[in-house]
Amino acid sequence: MSVSLSRSLPDQLLRPEAWPTPRPVTVELIETHISWVFRGERDVIKVKKPVDLGFLDFRTLERRRLACEDEVRLNARLAPGTYLGVLPIVHAADESLHIGGEGPVVEWAVHMRRLADGLRADAMLARGELTKGHFDALADAIAHVHASAAVSPDIARRWASPEAVERNALDNFAQTRALGGSLAADLNLDEVESRQVAFLQDHATLIEKRVSAGRAREGHGDLRLEHVYFEQEGLRVIDCAEFDERYRIADVCADVAFLSMDLAAHGRVDLAERFLARYARAANDYELYELADFYEGYRACVRGKVAAILANDLGAPDDVRMRAAALAHRHFVLALATTRPWLVPPALICVGGLIASGKSTVAEALGEALSCPVVDADRTRKSMLHVEETRPLHDPSWQGAYDPCVTDRVYDEVLSRASSVLASGRSVVVDASFRSRAWRTRACDLAKTQGVPFRFVECRAPLEVCRDRLARREGGPSDGRLAIFDDFAARFEPVDEFPARNHMVLDTSRDLAVVLAELHEKIGSWPSTLVV
Repeated sequence: MSVSLSRSLPDQLLRPEAWPTPRPVTVELIETHISWVFRGERDVIKVKKPVDLGFLDFRTLERRRLACEDEVRLNARLAPGTYLGVLPIVHAADESLHIGGEGPVVEWAVHMRRLADGLRADAMLARGELTKGHFDALADAIAHVHASAAVSPDIARRWASPEAVERNALDNFAQTRALGGSLAADLNLDEVESRQVAFLQDHATLIEKRVSAGRAREGHGDLRLEHVYFEQEGLRVIDCAEFDERYRIADVCADVAFLSMDLAAHGRVDLAERFLARYARAANDYELYELADFYEGYRACVRGKVAAILANDLGAPDDVRMRAAALAHRHFVLALATTRPWLVPPALICVGGLIASGKSTVAEALGEALSCPVVDADRTRKSMLHVEETRPLHDPSWQGAYDPCVTDRVYDEVLSRASSVLASGRSVVVDASFRSRAWRTRACDLAKTQGVPFRFVECRAPLEVCRDRLARREGGPSDGRLAIFDDFAARFEPVDEFPARNHMVLDTSRDLAVVLAELHEKIGSWPSTLVV
């Protein structure tokens, strides 16, 4: 694109008559650091700027065409029916530019269906309309995309190795300094950079281990609230990082941490933690917690860099540049905050009891109240055995999937997952029967090793209540049933090894609201001061 065409294109495509029929009545322009986005009432035309920003190079028409095609192809994963194709922009006989039609092709554009602004996640959040259920659905969708997006070991190592991650992090700072102008000097770059590099050096073994375990996948690469839409027809996530696989192929934590960082930047740390917890459960990946804060800081630096580049763009309107400068400051402060200890001290809370004693209901309520993950033995067992969580495993008591040797391995994995969460400075709830003193003691020892408080919540209900619940139980990950209940209850070892300060007995035969009120009074909940 020539300089003169680059300057005239926005004005030309703002004309409704430049659009194919049915033409819009009015056209709105949104400008980013890499694109011009033209929005009619029903359609969107997106043109890539002919820029070289270091992390992308759109200087040739062919590169922009290929990037448009990649954008349409890649976004079909999470935004079905939204990306309609690639259209040429032609130089018509009357010397004007048109979208489609006859004439020499001077540019390429992505054609999209316009999604309703009011259904965009950041707009819904501002109106107080987003629920935890929205983020549960999003986390499940992202986990599904990651599960089906395996890449070869060579490609994974190329883009997700410790050296590659450090290179990406350092490039963020170099590009911010080079393209952010005078603003870059005010962004705490040196301190954030030194802390991120130190973290990577300390955790290189873990990062390499996750690459070898297949946790590097092709994800979205730019997962933030303004790209998420909750339509009645289903979830839509647009605008993945199409311009370079380097920014899509990464540890899955790098993808989910982009959204959790964005939620934190919007003052909703509680929802950020809910999203991480739901993803960890859906993906059976609690180890990601050990990297979550780093990747949130890394992604904050990405957003800070982008904002700094726009703030330094002399061709952008003054109000746009001022807002961008404020965003750059906000994100680099957030990046620095992710390197510091959590304000809420972590704790290990174990919830145990007989089959159908209500322990899973109590554990889920605790996870919700504390905005922390729940690691449960039922899902862990089935993930280890590679079966769907709703598939029943009705082996006889203490046989097959419930052989004591298998159960020991399950508890090993449960406590390993809990340890990863605690290592990140967060609380964790463990949901398991904890039938034996040995398993309960090991959980208490984990808390001591991690230097965190330990609470054991024992759920109790009369045997007849438990039997009645089992008779009415349908589906779910638990394999508890009447046929094994009496044998299980007979082998449950009484909880008498903990002092009163560590042991809470909860009568779950009462009304659920009463039970949860007592639970919250004794355990606590997420501080409201962390939500603005």
